[in-house]
Order: sequence, then structure tokens, then C-alpha cells
Amino acid sequence: MSYAIESIAKSIGARRVGEYETTIDWLLTDSRSLSFPEETLFFALATKRNSGARYIPDLYDRGVRNFVVSEEDFKEIESGEWRVESSLNFLVVPNPLKALQKLAEVHREKFKMPVIGITGSNGKTIVKEWLHQLLSPDRCIVRSPRSYNSQIGVPLSVWQLNEEAELGIFEAGISEMGEMGALKRMIKPTIGILTNIGGAHQENFFSLQEKCMEKLTLFKDCDVVIYNGDNELISNCVAKSMLTAREIAWSRTDIERPLHISRVTKKEDHTVISYRYLDMDNTFCIPFIDDASIENALNCLAACLYLMTPADQITERMARLEPIAMRLEVKEGKNNCVLINDSYNSDLASLDIALDFLVRRSEKKGLNRTLILSDILETGQSTATLYRRVAQLVQSRGINKLIGVGPEISSCAARFDAGIERYFFPNTEALLASDVLKSLHSEVILIKGSRIFNFDKVSEALELKVHETILEVNLHAMVENLNHYRSMLRHPETKMICMVKASAYGAGSYEIAKTLQEHHVDYLAVAVADEGSELRKAGITSSIMIMDPELTAFKTMFDYKLEPEVYNFHLLDALIKAAKKEGITNFPIHIKLDTGMHRLGFAVEDIPLLIHRLKNQSAVIPRSVFSHFVGSDSPQFDAFTRRQIELFEKGSQELQAAFPHKILRHICNTAGIERFPGAQFDMVRLGIGLYGVSPIDNSIIHNVSTLKTTILQIRDVSEEDTVGYSRMGHLTRPSRIAAIPIGYADGLNRHLGRGNAYCLVNGKKAAYVGNICMDVCMIDVTDIDCREGDQAIIFGDDLPITVLSDKLDTIPYEVLTSISTRVKRVYYQE
Repeated sequence: MSYAIESIAKSIGARRVGEYETTIDWLLTDSRSLSFPEETLFFALATKRNSGARYIPDLYDRGVRNFVVSEEDFKEIESGEWRVESSLNFLVVPNPLKALQKLAEVHREKFKMPVIGITGSNGKTIVKEWLHQLLSPDRCIVRSPRSYNSQIGVPLSVWQLNEEAELGIFEAGISEMGEMGALKRMIKPTIGILTNIGGAHQENFFSLQEKCMEKLTLFKDCDVVIYNGDNELISNCVAKSMLTAREIAWSRTDIERPLHISRVTKKEDHTVISYRYLDMDNTFCIPFIDDASIENALNCLAACLYLMTPADQITERMARLEPIAMRLEVKEGKNNCVLINDSYNSDLASLDIALDFLVRRSEKKGLNRTLILSDILETGQSTATLYRRVAQLVQSRGINKLIGVGPEISSCAARFDAGIERYFFPNTEALLASDVLKSLHSEVILIKGSRIFNFDKVSEALELKVHETILEVNLHAMVENLNHYRSMLRHPETKMICMVKASAYGAGSYEIAKTLQEHHVDYLAVAVADEGSELRKAGITSSIMIMDPELTAFKTMFDYKLEPEVYNFHLLDALIKAAKKEGITNFPIHIKLDTGMHRLGFAVEDIPLLIHRLKNQSAVIPRSVFSHFVGSDSPQFDAFTRRQIELFEKGSQELQAAFPHKILRHICNTAGIERFPGAQFDMVRLGIGLYGVSPIDNSIIHNVSTLKTTILQIRDVSEEDTVGYSRMGHLTRPSRIAAIPIGYADGLNRHLGRGNAYCLVNGKKAAYVGNICMDVCMIDVTDIDCREGDQAIIFGDDLPITVLSDKLDTIPYEVLTSISTRVKRVYYQE
């Protein structure tokens, strides 16, 4: 739904500064999530460590014109260097978070459909997702994306409600007293589900009973509340809450309960459950055998029965329930180690799950089990009790080696079995400074810690690659290239996508992306989702486009807000299905049209069907439409390029005409920016030109990358001898031969050997002698004044990369992207 900015200002009681008339479709609290700046309202939320107001200038440069800020932040904005213009709106409020929640309340009031509110200590997300699997075949459902159950996540979830929705399913999570009231006013559930009450976030509650009573606040005005009637704590709290709602308290022991579970039978790979409801007996099975899944399924059963889902449908759909994926990252470590990174949750339940995963991985690999564990925070339990239970888990899972980090776990070192190898450190820095990580070999290593322990440094240390050859990257030169092409844009509002795929053409994606973000490019583009997720993990917040999305990477794209290119109906349908499964709506995608490359893309004649598919779903929304030039760098293909432009203009206009929101259009690559300025449309894509090479004539604009190494050894070799493998290094005179630590495993092509090319040593040409080896090559320095330790330049300012590409009869792209990841990247700014 769209709201006029004036209406929003009135709803949240804001003082409006600015005269920019617009409508709002999107709410934003995280600058990384920006997709549609023109219709976005940004809430500048404050946290203990950060202020959202600091991102306003960057968001303004990216097209956002509407901001909700506090009085204090607005005063700073007015008095600062950044100028407040009339072509935007500031909605000034006492508290932006409260304003966000108030807007969600107003939006929720417009809908009279059933809404399920789910709370509890564990299982909220699974119950929500399983309910969606069970009920979505018959209803249009809006649900919380992933685990959006906080004071910020709930309003963003509720905002997704629209006229087509027939049912809402929202999670509500709290960590202290007094929080549930705000969530209740936004969700206004008609059906309440309480999953269970456990120890997570217990430190802010006096007792489990107090926590339970606070959670039950969500259900004050519900029509029905669903819970485990066999749980004495929950049953007592429900009685004390004096809820007016009807109760469906399911029970495995009390036949008088509305929903009686008469039998639960665990088989090898599934569980059979029999139940009685409204004097009718039925049976179903679920493809899980653990107790938590059984309890979650019974909560779902009660909700389905209340919503009058036929018993045969429940039986059929329960059997097809799918597991909810765990967020465990598996990486290859050095010294034949496997790394399992799980730093998302810090509690006993998630530790148990992660340890189970560790056991299974180690059994498959036949490797020892190592646990790197930080202090577990915010449990509300005493240190002694907590780590006694941790020690029990460690022993039961057969851990061979424990590395504890933090003062609390270190103080409980004696509680862990003396039969395992144990190390304890007060903090992460002490661990990194020790030799323990270096000693790990042939082990599956679970890295499990609270975020504040920065265990990403531990993961990086275990993956560390060291090599003497380096690639120097001149960030200043890259910015000069960026500005060189920006100067060619006919209109200043034309957006720019910068290619950082293939590790930013070998330069190293993070530092390049970080610099481009600082210089306000509109989009970054990578090839696959893993490249994008690594940028997100490193702190890149710019919009990121995925040019070659894989069907197995949808969840990564959703989790890290990565926007995929879509080029055929198979990919589109799979993406829509995956987004629906995650409860995602309006996920931005980029439609690719084939106008002559004949590689990937929808045909222009496919557009009517494409429009039909897009308009009959709400999971994805086209953010841009684009195509790819075939030969924009060469005059001989100009007639073909102009036909491509005509075809693209026709197809993109047809797509835009079908949708009310702005769909960005782009077809120009680096050469197209320069040679076809009339086709720059809304956005252009800058690739090889960013890295200093003109695709038109292979000239160097501003050199960005310099590959260099050092001389390891120099020896005198007689004229009769040969150098290197297969005796291919023939000499014509007594020679001085230097060995340098770079080979074909580093990206130095073997075809450059045997005198076919050269590097520079102290400014002079040193030809490659003999075959280039995997890790080392030899060069002739007979006529060069040099010594061991001197530098050798493979390519750079004085030896253009095009010299190598010409020798290899290839393009500079191939040489740049062939530089191995083991080559250390060093960045500098002139």
C-alpha cells in the first residue's frame, strides 16, 4: 500500500520539514536494504553504538528523499555541513523507533483478517514457517520474514500487509519486561500461539513465571490462544492472566483438553501422531523424530484445526513438512581442517544443535573434533550451572579438543573432562597471539561464539594464506577511472553500476567495493551470491546485483539482501517459489533481455508472458531491466549495436508500461558509455574501464594494479647448461639467472616462458628463462645490476598489463582475473 508523505506525518505526529510531495511504499531502517529509493522512508534509529542519522547523506546520494529523525539529530543536521534542501522531507519526531511502531499500528488497523501472533522462547520461526507450509495452499499469507520478531522487525513485518492478504503470521520476541505491549499493539493477533518458555534472555526477568506473564500480554485481545496444556508453568500463567480468549490447550495426558494427543510413536525417520478434536479421531505423521519438532507440529495442528483446515489436508501436508535451514557456514581451512562457523546464537540449545552438526561432519571426514567456544552470555543462569551443562554437552558429543575464550568459561576450566585437550584464553586477542591455532591439523573445528568476541578473526586466521608475491592496488587511480567515466554521462542523475565480480577483476572485491561505496556508486555487481555475501559480511551496505544467480543460492541472496539477475522463466519460477517459502515479498530482481548476445535473457516476444507472471505474484518485483551489448567497443558492429538499442528500448518500454513503479533501464557497458551516450538510459555498467583499461583501444587510462615479487636467489649458470623443467631454458652465453617466487599457480601464464615475455628488474627487461613452474620462475638478469631481495615487476605502471595480454593473444580481463587468491593484495591511496 502507498501512503502520501503528508498522511504519514500526521499518523506519527511528526513535524514536517520540506515540501517534497511523494508517496511511500517502503520503510527502511538498514541502509543495506535500499532498493527503491524514490518511494522509501528511512527511519534514523539510534542504538547504543550507532546512529542511523549518520547514513542520511549517503542515502540522499543514493536517491532517498524522505527521512524520519529525532529532534536532536535534526538539530545536528541543520547545524552541520550537509545542507537541508527543500527537495526532500524530514519528519521530526521525539523517537524514530516509536514513530515506526506507530505507523505500523495505523497500517494494521486497516485490515480485519485473522492474524496469528507467535511468541515463546524457542520454536517461533519454525512454527511460523510450518504454518505457512500447511496453510498457504488455500490462503494468501503475509508473514514475518525470517526472524523479524523484535521491536524493529515487527513493524517492518506488519507493513507488508496488503489488500490481497487473507492471513497474517507474525513472530514476537522480547528480552525484557515491558516490551510486549508495543508488539501487541502492532500485531493485534486474533490467534495466539505460545510455543514454550525457556532460559534465553532470562537475565532481564526475575523468574520464568514473570517472563511467561509478559509474553502472554500479546494475547490480551485474542479470540483463541494455543499452548501446551501439559506445561504446568504455562497453564498456571494462562489462568492468572485471565485471558478472555478461547483456549486450545493440547495435552498428551488429559483427555478432557480440547485437543487430546492420544498417541505419539517415533519411527526410524518419522513420527506418527494420533489425536482427538471435537470428538473426531485422526492420525498424521511428520518427517521428524525429535521432541522439539513434535511440539512445534502440535502447535501447528491446533492452529490448523481452529482455522477449520480439513483433517485429510492436515495429514497430507504434515507429511511433507520441510526442515528450516540452520545458519551454519562450512569452510575449508588450512592444514586439512574443516571450519564450521556458527556465531549467530549463544545459548545451550544452539550449541547442542551445532555440536550435533559437528559430529556428523567429523564422522563423514574421519577427523578429530575441536570446539572453539566463547563465554555464553545473557542466559540468566549462574556461571557454575551453565558451564556444568556445557561440559556435559562437550563430553557427550565426543569432543577431542576444547579452546575456551572468555573469563567465565576460563574460570570453569576444571569442570571439563581432563581426558580432552583443553586450552583457555581470557579474550580472542590472547588466542590469536598464541600458537594454538597454528597447531590445528586434520580436524573439524566448530567456531561457536557471541558476536562481541569477534570470532570472524579466528576464522580468518584459520583460513590465512601467506605468499611473498603481492598485487598492489592503487585505489586513487581506480577513483580517477570512475570519475573519468562519470564525466561522460550526459545526465548527472544517471546511475552507475560498478563490476566487482571475479574478486573485482583480481584486485580484491572488499577494498574496491568499500572505496566505490565511499564514492557513492549506486550498485555493485558480482557474479555469484557467495561473492555478495562476503561483501555484506565485510560491512558493504551498497545495493548488490548478482549477475549469475544459482538456484542453490536463493537463501543466501535473501539473507544478505542481494538482488539477482533473472533471465528465463525456470529461474523466475524457482526464485518466486523460494521467496514465498521464506515469507518474502517484493524482493527486487533485475530482468535481462536478450537483444543479440544470445547468451542469457528473455526474448522480447516473451515480455507479455513475463508481465503476466510478474503481476500474478508478490514475491519479487522488477527493479531494473537490462541487456548486454555484443560489440559496442568496435565500429564494425555499430549497425548491430544500434539494432540492439532499438530492440531493448521497445522491450523495456513494454515492461515499464505494465507497472506503476519506476523500473531502471540499462544497456551500456564500459565501451557503450563512451561510444553510445544516447543509450545511457537510467543506469550504466562500468567494468574493465574501472580497472584502468579502455576496451576500445586497450590503452591504459590510470593503472590500478601492479603485480610484483622479489628475487629469491641469483646464481651463475654456464653457457652449456640449461634452466628449468625439461631443459627448455637454453642459454647462449654465461648468464646470471634469478629465481622469483611466482608461477602459474599465482596466475603467471606458462606461455610467457621460454623468452616469450619479460618482467622488469630495476627498470630493465628481464626475460623469462625456461618453463614457468607452479610456484617459481626464472629470469635472465645478466645485464642488470641487481641482488637477492630486489623487486621484479610482472606488470604495472611501466609494464602495462596489455603487453602480457598481447603476448598471450587474449584480453586484459583474463590476465587480471587469473591472479590467484594466494597472492597477497596490498592497497594504497596516493
